[in-house]
Amino acid sequence: MGFGTLLWAPFRTLRRNPAPVFGTGLVVQLVSAVATAVVFVPLFVWIFGRVETASAADVDAILSGAVGWIILLSLVPIAISVVAGAFLQGVMVVEVASGTLGERLSFGALWRRAAARIWPLIGWTLIVGAVVGGVFALVVGGVIAVAVIFPDPATVLVVVLLALAALLGLAVLGAWLGTKLALVPSVIVLERAGVATAVRRSWTLTNGNFWRTFGLILLVGVILSFAAQVVVQPVSLLGTILAILIDPTAGETYLAISIGTTVATLVLSVLIGAITAVVQAALIAVIYIDLRMRTEGLDLELERHVEARDAGRPVDDPYLPPSEHDPVTTWS
Repeated sequence: MGFGTLLWAPFRTLRRNPAPVFGTGLVVQLVSAVATAVVFVPLFVWIFGRVETASAADVDAILSGAVGWIILLSLVPIAISVVAGAFLQGVMVVEVASGTLGERLSFGALWRRAAARIWPLIGWTLIVGAVVGGVFALVVGGVIAVAVIFPDPATVLVVVLLALAALLGLAVLGAWLGTKLALVPSVIVLERAGVATAVRRSWTLTNGNFWRTFGLILLVGVILSFAAQVVVQPVSLLGTILAILIDPTAGETYLAISIGTTVATLVLSVLIGAITAVVQAALIAVIYIDLRMRTEGLDLELERHVEARDAGRPVDDPYLPPSEHDPVTTWS
């Protein structure tokens, strides 16, 4: 596949089977948003209520306890987001793979096939999250520790600059590793591999194709980010301007318009987030298939599979690694 085909293939995936594909992305976004609201809205209501009725001497203790509760309860939406994100990756890999064979799966069929590989996907997502979170916490914790031990401004400034430089270097390292390991979810689902095997396969498949893979992921990310800002930001800006013009005294009308604008912005953000998540996950699956075509002749295997299937002959799974299935002959 050429660069242009690869670039727009994820968007065509969304258009080809929109109901189950977009529906899955929307469900994932809604589950994450609802879980966050269910956890934090009651917590913040309780915190604000306690602060309003507490004495000045008790406010610091209440706020300190609130920070602890926020950190602890953050684990709930994070865990749900990990599971939902892993599941979405699996669904999109199955959708793209089935689309190359001319199949159009229903909502339930996509979910059942993705659910069969959910645990390795969750494991991989947890590993990535733990590494990224651990590195970030180490850098930030180091800065805070040095600031406490050496509180003079000059030392703190130097440490902050060094931390920013370290984060920049880690971002470059993360981009490299993220590109080399981007295909892990696709390998886990389509080749039914474990996490360790999927890591090795992703690393091997991207050899010699790093910049092409990195460029595609970056370019699609920029397109989606720009499109999201173009859709969401004008609504928010228009609502703010409208509220000021109609009720410059910031009364009840101003509050009502602001609330309506916030709700509309949140709804748009969820919808755009669903599309973004679907397209990005589909892109990785398309890149995986393209790299296997380039390095292993997967396109020929897919052609043989379709010809044999349409002729009524028994077929194997064409996405299994080459060593795990025999080629299906297309002639008598």
